Amino acid sequence: MTENSLPTHAFSPAVGIARLPSCSYPSAEQGDNAVSQALVRLADALEWSSDEGPFGRVIPRGARVLIKPNLVLHRNDGPGGIDCLVTHASVIRAATDAALRSGAAEVLVGDAPIQGCDFDVLVKSTGLDIWSRQLMSREPRFKGVRDFRRTTCVLVGGVRVASENLQSEDQFVLFDLGRESLLEPISNREDRFRVAWYDHRLMAKTHHPGVHQYLVAREVVEADVLINLPKLKTHKKAGVTCALKNLIGINGNKEYLPHHRLGGPKTGGDNYPDDGSLKRALEYVSDRQNVTTSYAGGMLWHLCFALLVRASRARGDRVGMDGSWSGNDTIWRTCLDLNRILLYGRPDGTMSNEIQRRVIHIADAVIAGQGNGPLAPDPLDLGLMIGSNNAAAMDWVGAQLLAYDPGKISLVRHAFDPFRWPIANFSASTVQIVGDVGRGLSASILAPLLRTVEHPVGWRDAAIKQMTGPPSSMDSEEAVAASSVNPEDA
Repeated sequence: MTENSLPTHAFSPAVGIARLPSCSYPSAEQGDNAVSQALVRLADALEWSSDEGPFGRVIPRGARVLIKPNLVLHRNDGPGGIDCLVTHASVIRAATDAALRSGAAEVLVGDAPIQGCDFDVLVKSTGLDIWSRQLMSREPRFKGVRDFRRTTCVLVGGVRVASENLQSEDQFVLFDLGRESLLEPISNREDRFRVAWYDHRLMAKTHHPGVHQYLVAREVVEADVLINLPKLKTHKKAGVTCALKNLIGINGNKEYLPHHRLGGPKTGGDNYPDDGSLKRALEYVSDRQNVTTSYAGGMLWHLCFALLVRASRARGDRVGMDGSWSGNDTIWRTCLDLNRILLYGRPDGTMSNEIQRRVIHIADAVIAGQGNGPLAPDPLDLGLMIGSNNAAAMDWVGAQLLAYDPGKISLVRHAFDPFRWPIANFSASTVQIVGDVGRGLSASILAPLLRTVEHPVGWRDAAIKQMTGPPSSMDSEEAVAASSVNPEDA
């Protein structure tokens, strides 16, 4: 694969849409099914196909292929079920089968879920365990389903109990984007970067002025082709999770992933929209809980935190903390940094000025996620699969399908910016739809597909006004309380 041939594909503004006959997924026993047929149509519309199958023009002979789904959590934190939470197994199977039809030397499925995910339960409940074992037994090029996390945890009485260093560091590649990181403009010496339920002192070592490090699974940067399989969902921190946000799962440790900054706008932070003594107290208690090494101390701080959450809710707070609002100016920068690493990062941890690997994106929007995503979404029946060579283009379309104004979502809007190691070299206004729904500019062709969508409380100001739906079920006190003390968000 030559470097000079890659940018032409990576910077295509075309987004393919395939419509399924129903908003349902096939069983594992159904080989030639609606999902695999939709994948073939996407591949044809985007000119990925050849005699070697749907990815024949994407995967060169002898290539190493990584398939990156969204396997965020083993259960929905709300009542919505798992189909709207993770990339469905039928989509993973279809992409894997298509990759193996090509001349690929090896094909691996891998992701880094949130730390609280029980990976064994997830692969068993989705049927990926049996499928993976059977496929490996008959196809030596398939290398199975891999968990990229170095740290996992469980909650015991509200106290985080972690298992660290589950994989050696030599299985990962350390990247330091330094002053070229998109986080650099908001960095200072105050160590304000945070990620939920994690020791902020560790993050202070990986992200500070002039230093912005990420720890990426070696399989990612050693791949010749990466097939990104996000689940289209609303996201209470980023607004939308699709192709761009799904790249959080190539990083192995959370202390490399800033999600928000301490404080509110008046004090230079983006943790919440309304500064006040109660929110500052919540931050203080949260930090104490995250750094304590005593289980008894953790229980005490957890009780204090829960009481403060209740007091905040009683005063009318419905947004909570952890950057769960449209003013979050941190998470989009982390996501786009990882997208740049995926495109330009070399296996030795340096960045090239040329794109290093072929990346394509196929989003599972058969049953999308709405409401309190990413961990407690409700089902949104769209009956679609979306494909693109470019993550920015895909997310511009995906945001509209979730009834957002994509220009009001920082993650999507800034993906088109002309920074070093760009993700797109075209404007959002040139994004074109191809495939089952016709051909044309995205805004002019998507209207018949739009649905009334529930958005996270902190993101309703980014919604397309005429699509704003009825009050979400997350308006209840119970839902707000649950989201406020949720241990993690992907």
